[in-house]
Amino acid sequence: MFPESGDISPNFIQNMAKKSSASNEVVIASPLSRPPETAASPASGVNSGSFPVSTIPLFPSWRGDFWVAVQMEKMLFLRNLWVVMVLIIGVVLGGDGQSVEGRPHRILLDTDVDTDDFFAILYLLKLNRSEFDLQAITINTNAWTNAGHAVNQVYDLLYMMGRDDIPVGVGGEGGIREDGTILPNVGGYLPIIEQGLTTTGGCRYRQAIPKGRFGGILDIDSNYGIRKAFLPQGSRKYHPLQQPTAQQVMIDTISSGPINVFVIGGHTNFAIFLMNNPHLKKNIKHIYVMGGGVRSKNPTGCCPKNASSTCKPRQCGDPGNLFTGYTSNPYAEFNIFGDPFAAYLVLHSGIPLTLVPLDATNTIPIDEEFFDAFDQNQKTYEAQYCFKSLKMTRDTWFDDQYYTSYFMWDSFTSGIATSIMRHSQKNHHGENEFAEMEYMNITVVTSNKPYGISDGSNPFFDGLKIPKFNLKKGGVHSGHVQKSLQDPFCLTENGKGRCKDGYTKEVTGPEGVRVLVATKAKPNQDAKSPLEREFYKSFLDVLNSPEQSGRFNFTNQFPYFKEVFYKPDFGKKKLGKNVVFDMDMSAGDFLALFFLLKVPVEVINLKAILVSPTGWANAATIDIIYDLLHMMGRDDIPVGLGDVYAMNQSDPIFSSVGDCKYVKAIPHGSGGFLDSDTLYGFARHLPRSPRRYTAENSVKFGAPRDTDHPELRQPLALEVWDSVLKTLDSGSKITILTNGPLTTLANIILSRKNTTSLIQDVYVVGGHISHGGTMKGNVFSVPLNEHAELNLYLDPFAAKTVFESDLDIKLIPLRAQRRVSSFPKIIERLCQTKKTPEALFARRLLSTLHHLQEKHHRYRHMHTFLGEILGAVVLADDHSFLNATFKSKPIKLYATGDESMDGQLAIDEKQGKLVKLLRRVNPKAYYDLLASRLGDKKQSAVIASFEEQKRIWTTPPNRTETSS
Repeated sequence: MFPESGDISPNFIQNMAKKSSASNEVVIASPLSRPPETAASPASGVNSGSFPVSTIPLFPSWRGDFWVAVQMEKMLFLRNLWVVMVLIIGVVLGGDGQSVEGRPHRILLDTDVDTDDFFAILYLLKLNRSEFDLQAITINTNAWTNAGHAVNQVYDLLYMMGRDDIPVGVGGEGGIREDGTILPNVGGYLPIIEQGLTTTGGCRYRQAIPKGRFGGILDIDSNYGIRKAFLPQGSRKYHPLQQPTAQQVMIDTISSGPINVFVIGGHTNFAIFLMNNPHLKKNIKHIYVMGGGVRSKNPTGCCPKNASSTCKPRQCGDPGNLFTGYTSNPYAEFNIFGDPFAAYLVLHSGIPLTLVPLDATNTIPIDEEFFDAFDQNQKTYEAQYCFKSLKMTRDTWFDDQYYTSYFMWDSFTSGIATSIMRHSQKNHHGENEFAEMEYMNITVVTSNKPYGISDGSNPFFDGLKIPKFNLKKGGVHSGHVQKSLQDPFCLTENGKGRCKDGYTKEVTGPEGVRVLVATKAKPNQDAKSPLEREFYKSFLDVLNSPEQSGRFNFTNQFPYFKEVFYKPDFGKKKLGKNVVFDMDMSAGDFLALFFLLKVPVEVINLKAILVSPTGWANAATIDIIYDLLHMMGRDDIPVGLGDVYAMNQSDPIFSSVGDCKYVKAIPHGSGGFLDSDTLYGFARHLPRSPRRYTAENSVKFGAPRDTDHPELRQPLALEVWDSVLKTLDSGSKITILTNGPLTTLANIILSRKNTTSLIQDVYVVGGHISHGGTMKGNVFSVPLNEHAELNLYLDPFAAKTVFESDLDIKLIPLRAQRRVSSFPKIIERLCQTKKTPEALFARRLLSTLHHLQEKHHRYRHMHTFLGEILGAVVLADDHSFLNATFKSKPIKLYATGDESMDGQLAIDEKQGKLVKLLRRVNPKAYYDLLASRLGDKKQSAVIASFEEQKRIWTTPPNRTETSS
């Protein structure tokens, strides 16, 4: 019912008044009409984003002209009052003269958190919130970053910007059944074609992304080492089973009303959402995608005009940008290639979509003029963070073509999208300030002709009576699907591949979708400016605006911040056995490291730590080692980073990429990489070390150029090994403890043959001898291999190299580990020991692992990590207190490339190598020794936690406080 003038209230005006999209006239909305944040179905007659106009009834003529005149005068007064009130509310609520109808454009951003992605995030956060409101961020986890590192970086970025209100979704433990049924909360760790019921799986597409340094996943996970040096650490962090999933955040955010979705990574998350929630499609106003290449011609890898005849072009002129895989697929762009089928589903969803492909981004490189202008224009923390990141990408670029090879991919997409949205009321052709636009009919290629074949490459069809998702037999999805970078189907004699998986192809006919496509960056309207593109200016202006700026960085949030390096003074102590610890950074490895650091230095002299990132954690997790050493006052211990690929797994042509044949056994989600990379949420409790992984480098070590601080370069494992040997006294030798795959030790054997004589013995934690098949191994994700143990399985050829060497090996096998792997007994004993910071940390971590094991099936293997502590305790005890007994046996290790046998051990009297097997220890003595050592006040933590660090940094140096 239309109110009388006396019923008008500010709340009613705020809820009911809207400005017409066609004019400046005020439109009065019916009190019964649908609220603007709720999508309307076409059948309702309600236009999206507008209210139905209330009809004022005609009054009967018998009331007389006078009455009509009075009523018309009242209506005119009422109308004018509405106008005044709406304008007032527009000023109060909109801040920039917008009316109530001009609600902010709601945005959900799905990102793979690459360097250019957080440029896009910060650009969006800096825009006027009354116009653009970033509602949520979801993380694509099968591309350039790993989930645990990515989610904490996003949390820190939002904390700096004062936006802890923005939900962040990552991962999930749901799966897809063989019949195509999609379970809730699929985590997006795998492309849809590879997704089963768990988060383990291959790297069909992701193997195109370099895993290590020089701009690979290691550098992106750590943001080249800048992240921990610059971003402040807030209270939000990943926590097992409490982290909002990507699908949860998408559902919650999109359910709340009309929204624009930005996809600037792979499409897995969003495609899964669309498949599982078709009823919410109506709430999605528009999709903006960075990805693909339609008519693009790659400008990188071209020979200069004055090049010699020996120059061979690489990607020059290709539609795609797979710089690691153009010899098999020159058509795909990374974001679409990450999950071509998902991208196809998004493109063909029926939702309006704007594409910003390589066609446009290739015309807006980070050229020298923009780089220099950015260097001179860093007025905010967010601008500083972006420039530091950009500068490191340039300084570590693999050749001298950076200024023509690195582009504004995702930030440019954010600029185009928000500009189009700003003019959306009268914009049917995508007019915007930054890019030229054109409608094209395109599709995404998901398989290669001929269609309808069955060659073992296509899980959607191969071996299935009914294709997955009821896909059409002989249809566009039924051809050969690229299996790897060296897929023979894709290779040709001329070196230009023929596979087109992930190609955003322009087509005619019903298979194409009409899409608005950005084709070229617009020139700067200011002819006098040195900046060539209009978006260059917008990006710098927005990032440097004082409005909605970052509050502080890591160091200046604390008034008394000071970096301190802790190095012990052992005085005249006679140092004990020289030990090098080789670890893969599982939870058990960190507990073993705590133990080694607590053993008196007169017994064990821990000389170095070598990291084999071919097991339970990704390479950037090395920062947790630095933080733990800092906590224990041992910043003097060098840490060397080993190869990121298992032996024989790196690509024969482009060694920075490779396969994941064995490491795919580790889950990406809960109980796997996600938890290892964050130490089950505990990593952020550790004090922050002044040491961290950095991409800093030097020509001395083969880099193309020196970075600003080459002295901070992360040393490699073999370099640390060489430096340790130089410190040995005459006649001294080294004992090695390995707690992961034997990748690094095998590399030492193969490349440093003259140094193996300096190895006293090797304690290998791992391996399993089945004893007649009655006891199974622990490779729980590979059902065909029942008798292998994970440490040896994850790099079987490295293990074979070690077991066939002349080293003296003491094996701590799975059977011995299981005898001392009782969570209740260890936790009970830790509760009884003295409460040193390290004992408390160990108890809390172990209690969490035990709780997770009991609560969720994804954590059923947590006891595996208890066994990994045993090697450190046995090595330090010298077998006396534990009553440890070893027995020599001839051991043979299988490594043939057969996943059902690789990593298995057998007793072989003819071909086996004599190895000392740990048979048993006294369990009670073991639990007592472990707990008492961690509770020993000697060699205890010098700084207990990040919280203690913060108290120090916020307290004047001359003021002492007594801890509670």
